Amino acid sequence: MLDKSTICAVSTAPGVGGIAVIRVSGPEALPVALRLFRYGGETPVAESVKPRYAYYGEVIAGDELIDEVVLTYFRAPHSFTGEDTVEISCHGSVYIRRRLLESLVGEGCQMAQPGEFTRRAYLNGRMDLSRAEAVADIIASESKAQHQMAMKQLRGGYSEELNALREELLRLTGLMELELDFPEEDVEFADRTELLALCDQIELKLKKLIDSYRLGNAVKRGIPVAIVGTTNVGKSTLLNTLLGEERAIVSDIHGTTRDTIEDTMHIGGYLFRFVDTAGLRETDDTIESLGIERSRSKIKEADIILGVLDATRLEEANQLDHIREIWLKRGERTMLVLLNKSENLPEDERNHLDQVLCDSLDCSEKPLFISARSGEGMDQLKEELVKIMDCAQANEADLIVSNARHHQLLREAYDALQRMRSGFDMGLSTDLLTLDLRHAISSIGEITGREITSDDTLHYIFAHFCIGK
Repeated sequence: MLDKSTICAVSTAPGVGGIAVIRVSGPEALPVALRLFRYGGETPVAESVKPRYAYYGEVIAGDELIDEVVLTYFRAPHSFTGEDTVEISCHGSVYIRRRLLESLVGEGCQMAQPGEFTRRAYLNGRMDLSRAEAVADIIASESKAQHQMAMKQLRGGYSEELNALREELLRLTGLMELELDFPEEDVEFADRTELLALCDQIELKLKKLIDSYRLGNAVKRGIPVAIVGTTNVGKSTLLNTLLGEERAIVSDIHGTTRDTIEDTMHIGGYLFRFVDTAGLRETDDTIESLGIERSRSKIKEADIILGVLDATRLEEANQLDHIREIWLKRGERTMLVLLNKSENLPEDERNHLDQVLCDSLDCSEKPLFISARSGEGMDQLKEELVKIMDCAQANEADLIVSNARHHQLLREAYDALQRMRSGFDMGLSTDLLTLDLRHAISSIGEITGREITSDDTLHYIFAHFCIGK
């Protein structure tokens, strides 16, 4: 239900800054703000304030001059929330912000709840729910890839496509329900061939969006990269060199790394989450065994695997055995094989090691020769990581799903369409088929907010926003 109160909050980030913006939204936004604002020493008349003009003046509460500010008025519906909105730009002092808010509340405003401005924008029809959620993703974006993904969603993204699919399903569902109204006529208003063809198209599009979630979630949270190999091959040194700091303990003692160590860094517009794993080997040490087991779990969760080998002792069977095992179980994930400690290897030795690896792994991909200690090959490794993600994005759907709620609803819609198809093959009645179609329509509609009926659902979504947005 739309709240008609007038709300206020600081819309800029917390902490001290050069300026801060306080947003006021609601039917009394302008009158409330003008009761505190002086322009040319006078209180402006509301009718004289032009929308989208910036007015330089003072904020005075009682006899106290709080600050010199810039006031901008946005008349409904041409504002972020779709309501009358005033934005007050003041100095970024904590005291000034607090006094301005206290004064606005004293004039009848209410403090905004987390996400309340965006919630009002949704309820006022300024944006659909998927675009509203994209606002939070834009604010939280830390990399170019995260920002681009959120911007696609904010600009309409897959909501337009899903709305079109939903309308087609609604049309066919309506025709099928007409048959229920005229059972004695024994007629078919809906072409079953057309229905199944449309279901095929929608299922294909839904499957592409569902499959894109793995990539979208990885980009959003940081692409997981597992650094794996046996003990003392240089995994921890590699992590430290990539990060540019001593993040992991490095030692010649086998089994030094007994647990996974994680850290993130930005490379080429992507946020990568590197995981240094415990060295893979047979051991009787209980603690080390637990660390190795956890490492195997992290390998399964990774989107990219860096298999590290010590080039100076490659012929040791256990090195290749462990890497071969991971290689064969990698599935569709990308695995790069790194030959570490190779700074002093002559060309003929490198060619020999190339051949050994190709024979062992039965692949044509060449390994990367690196030196984690000296930094040799690090630039090439980073280029390969960026290339992997660029190719992954190019191969995925144009629209990538990164929101867990959207992913769940897409799965529900897909499953409902599959149940409908199974029911059709079994010769179920029209009324049962339309139930599944209605479920698919409802699930698709919940993504954009067209089917949202529960206020609790909206509260859950917007409660994760920051105050002031």
